[in-house]
Amino acid sequence: MGSQTPLKLPVIDFGKPELKPGTNEWDLVKGQVHVALRDYGCFEATFDKIPIDLRMSIFGSLGELFDLPLQTKIRNVSNKPYHGYVGQYPQVPLYESMGIDDANVSEKVEALTSTLWPQGNSSFSKTIHSFSEQLSELDQIIRRMVLESFGLEKYMDEHMESTNYLLRVMKYKGPETNQTKLGLHSHTDKNIVTILYQNEVDGLEVQTKEGEWINVKPSKHTFTVMIGESLYAWLNGRVYAPYHRVTMTGDKARYSVGLFSVPKGGYIIKAPDEVVDEEHPLLFKPYDHVEFLGFYYTEAGQKAESALKVYCGV
Repeated sequence: MGSQTPLKLPVIDFGKPELKPGTNEWDLVKGQVHVALRDYGCFEATFDKIPIDLRMSIFGSLGELFDLPLQTKIRNVSNKPYHGYVGQYPQVPLYESMGIDDANVSEKVEALTSTLWPQGNSSFSKTIHSFSEQLSELDQIIRRMVLESFGLEKYMDEHMESTNYLLRVMKYKGPETNQTKLGLHSHTDKNIVTILYQNEVDGLEVQTKEGEWINVKPSKHTFTVMIGESLYAWLNGRVYAPYHRVTMTGDKARYSVGLFSVPKGGYIIKAPDEVVDEEHPLLFKPYDHVEFLGFYYTEAGQKAESALKVYCGV
């Protein structure tokens, strides 16, 4: 029998001014993060440091971006899979997206902006950079809490310095039908941590360990935080990396922006000895995230139920 009431993700408040390492408030929130990531791999976060006007302006910037002609959008190219412009795929006709590497660095955002708008667009670059820079603070708080909760403080500097940020902006066209259409297929993220912010159009669904799907109700007041397989592997399975998908109905477009903390190329993801024991035997051999992505986007990687297990499972 299913639940009588719909499942919901935990909501955790990161907006309190006294939220500083070593305080009781920090330890309380850290405990909530630990339980949420162990049980769901995902939670909703409130983070008032990002003002509501900046949150709303990000969707204006996304509308402006995706309204550009296709020949302009495809100027956003990258040698990394799915880091540039993605669209025009028959399997997911409602979906298009664009990646901005190091979006928390103003010079990188301005370089992409000048590629798309040679005449300049300072409003776009300022909005994207400010949003990414401030959201990266939340990512760092969460990751610090995760390492502390497993007693891995001695790896803190190495862990923080081993990643950079990708901002991925996404648009899902309304299918103009009341029948549910696939916006994006079920998948796990491959990075460290994903923080999503979306306009108030339903679509995101997250799968529990038991296989039930939770409809994530979008709110302008919360961000959705999700664990990726890189952190799952580094912590030797002590947290859960959830499958998630997007389904669409109606005629309204869904806009979503995701900040991804991503392992740098050349950095080897290796579970610390502290998270490997008889009860938790080693799950994965050490691996390079970028090299793994090269396998993941092959035919064999796409067909595998778990590409990571096929690639480097013990």
